Amino acid sequence: MVKLIGYKKKKTAIFISGAGSNLKSLIKFSKKKKSPISINFIVSDNPKAKGLMLAKKNKIKKKVFNFKKIHKIENQILAVLKKHEIELICLAGFMKILSKNFITKFKGIILNIHPSLLPKYKGLNTHKRALNNNEKYSGCTVHFVNSKLDSGRIILQKKVKISKNETKDSLAKKVLVQEHRLYPKAIIKVFNL
Repeated sequence: MVKLIGYKKKKTAIFISGAGSNLKSLIKFSKKKKSPISINFIVSDNPKAKGLMLAKKNKIKKKVFNFKKIHKIENQILAVLKKHEIELICLAGFMKILSKNFITKFKGIILNIHPSLLPKYKGLNTHKRALNNNEKYSGCTVHFVNSKLDSGRIILQKKVKISKNETKDSLAKKVLVQEHRLYPKAIIKVFNL
């Protein structure tokens, strides 16, 4: 993993699309003395994302991008990230797929949190698919982002037991609680603190 020399917090951008519960958890984590990150920028593809309120509340710079013209937009995002000296991107419920071009051009680390035990159930509707297959366990995974969907090297995973009368909503809630705990641990592991 990456060793922090002279220990300066890594300037981080969080990419969101929705409610921002993982963003909230990461903001709280970033304020701890031992945290290896500071959150300097928030990117969203959704102007109605509730997570944008957290940016305002915590005085974090934010920008909403319209992803219809993906390559043009990605170049704009890369320019903004460079301007703010961003070294780490954390995808937190971000519902767009970053292109190989973006991933290659970003001179830093990109992490994602996914609501399944990868390599099982890449992509969407993870909880419904796990239940349909009568899985005994589900969970969440933090992994490095590469050009293949949900296929980057796994950093950490957390298992969640699926109860007898589990619904996709009850499972989603259980997994989300673990996501909030797992993401900070994974970041610490990445920077080997």
